Amino acid sequence: MGFLRNLREEKRVIRERDPAIHSDLEVFLYPSFKVMLSYRRAHKLYRKKHYFLARLLSQRAARKTGIEIHPGAQIGKGLFIDHGCGVVIGETTVIGDNCTLYQGVTLGGTGKEQGKRHPTLGNNVMVSAGAKVIGSFKIGDNCKIGAGSVVLREVPQGSTVVGVPGRVVRHNSPKLPQEEMDQVHFPDPVQEDLECFRREREELCRKILDFEEAFQKISTKNDN
Repeated sequence: MGFLRNLREEKRVIRERDPAIHSDLEVFLYPSFKVMLSYRRAHKLYRKKHYFLARLLSQRAARKTGIEIHPGAQIGKGLFIDHGCGVVIGETTVIGDNCTLYQGVTLGGTGKEQGKRHPTLGNNVMVSAGAKVIGSFKIGDNCKIGAGSVVLREVPQGSTVVGVPGRVVRHNSPKLPQEEMDQVHFPDPVQEDLECFRREREELCRKILDFEEAFQKISTKNDN
């Protein structure tokens, strides 16, 4: 019954979040579907300390799908991995419910820590294509990580993070990430800073011209 329940759950998640899937049969070809069924089996073996068999299942799945999930990772329900090629999820990673990962995402460790080495994702987190989340800290519930971002520190609940290194550019988005599945319309902090510098430069130029005009008037008055 557990296998059938997992199968139905994975099929539902994929159909809901990928508009490119047009039939139930296509779901069975989907890398996320295959790797998550394999992960659930491998994770059970890992918890029973059958480490070799667990890693054998996970490595087979990685070769077939391009998605590497360590069997020790703790993953909640409703994880969706879109496309998936190049996704890496480390051993001590914890992922909450209803999260979404895109291709090229890494949930990794720094290589220096012992024990808990990988990130913890809360519920309803979206990590966009190519993003890297490195270290043993938490990404809060309802967060979005922008494409190509590198996140190295804790992110508060409801935040949007972009950049290298990642920084928070929006708080408390009104919609959950899986409601939008939007990797594009994020604030651009670099462009905003450039626009601010442009306005400040224009204001400074205006003040200089006003000063020069006032100086010319005083000089002309003194000459007379």
